[in-house]
Amino acid sequence: MTGSAADPPAIPPDTKDWTWVIEQGCPECGWQAPEPTAVVTRVEATIPRWAAVLERPGAQSRTEPASWSALEYGCHVRDVCVIFGVRLASMLAEDDPSFANWDQDEAAKADRYHTQDPATVAGEYAEAALHTAAQFAAVDGDQWQRRGTRSNGSVFTVATLATYFLHDLEHHLADVNG
Repeated sequence: MTGSAADPPAIPPDTKDWTWVIEQGCPECGWQAPEPTAVVTRVEATIPRWAAVLERPGAQSRTEPASWSALEYGCHVRDVCVIFGVRLASMLAEDDPSFANWDQDEAAKADRYHTQDPATVAGEYAEAALHTAAQFAAVDGDQWQRRGTRSNGSVFTVATLATYFLHDLEHHLADVNG
């Protein structure tokens, strides 16, 4: 484990419903939704970028008290890959599954993101990103239109889930200048 054992102060929770980025793009990071079939290549392209971010000296340190460190963001996107892989599998296997809420701030606290080893996180991110990218690569034809519903009522198709997923990975790269 790396970093201080003391828990850092909580950051203000992000309460935005980011689903609007699917249709509108993201003015904060400049992201525009690609065709869903382009998601696989772009997810794979995030792997060396996240590895480079996590190799930086001070990756464990917060540069602003109200924002996560690069390490904490790395842990978050690693877990995003896992969560989205599970959600995608559910959408492909079930008719209109419902997804339980995932509290990213509680996950950061419970899993002590700030104490994890950056090199380990980089490897885990690569593994999770490749796994989820491979799941999206296997989607074919009408499967892109299968639906799932998030706990807040937001409805996703496999296609919109793919682009929403990619935004999270690339947006947080922008957050850490990656």
